[in-house]
Amino acid sequence: MSVTGPPNSAQPVETIYVDDHRIACDGGGGALGHPKVWYEMGDEGKVECLYCGRVYIKKDGADPH
Repeated sequence: MSVTGPPNSAQPVETIYVDDHRIACDGGGGALGHPKVWYEMGDEGKVECLYCGRVYIKKDGADPH
């Protein structure tokens, strides 16, 4: 199985601001979502889900680790 990124669509990618450096994404669609995957934010403080394209950004002032 290969994960290449979100399909091209007219819908904008969702951006979610979080407090933690470790996040889980399941696509948010219940049975229509995708398998839960975990990501660690690097020094950049941002990570993109390879399944659905959601972008997670660490809030300013959040604990660095």
